[in-house]
Amino acid sequence: MNNFAETIDLLEFSNFYYVIIAGMDNNYSYVNTHYANAFGYADKSIVGKPYYITMHEDDRKVCEETAVKCFQNPDKSFPATIRKHDGKGGYVITQWEYRAMFNEQNQPNGVFCMGYDITEYERTNQQLEVAKSEIKEKKSLLERIGWEQSHVIRKPIANIIGLTGILSKMDVDQNLINICDMLTESATQLDEAVCKIVSKIN
Repeated sequence: MNNFAETIDLLEFSNFYYVIIAGMDNNYSYVNTHYANAFGYADKSIVGKPYYITMHEDDRKVCEETAVKCFQNPDKSFPATIRKHDGKGGYVITQWEYRAMFNEQNQPNGVFCMGYDITEYERTNQQLEVAKSEIKEKKSLLERIGWEQSHVIRKPIANIIGLTGILSKMDVDQNLINICDMLTESATQLDEAVCKIVSKIN
């Protein structure tokens, strides 16, 4: 534990970092003030209690697997994301670094863990993913609308322009010619409007 004493002293009253040590008996042997304040609802003194009393049951395996990696690689730290009970029926999402601890005889002595709350980050990240999905869906919809306007709507518009052109050249009275001219102008304006919309989408 001597190797970690300086870190423990430095972060004993941290307002940001959680620091805990779980012994080889799977019980807490140390928790800093921030951790005790955040998760001490489980027991007035969680030191000496099983490490898993503060966490989601499904995350115990994550802890076990990460601890094994630590002892297999004593010079490395390993990350773990753990859900902790918030005391209100919900969970706080926490991110940790685990490091194996050894005694003076170089025997396994526990796991040193330092972590922090990433709940807000995870919530924001989920909202971002939802927003990305919605943007992707809307982009796909706009592309489909653009294709339909370009290939489906413009075809009958072109037909109207063509038919009014034919009618205007036939032996018809001036009133019908005027109507054909107005139809041609309106259809041309509509075609130009569709082209502008398609160009913006594409």
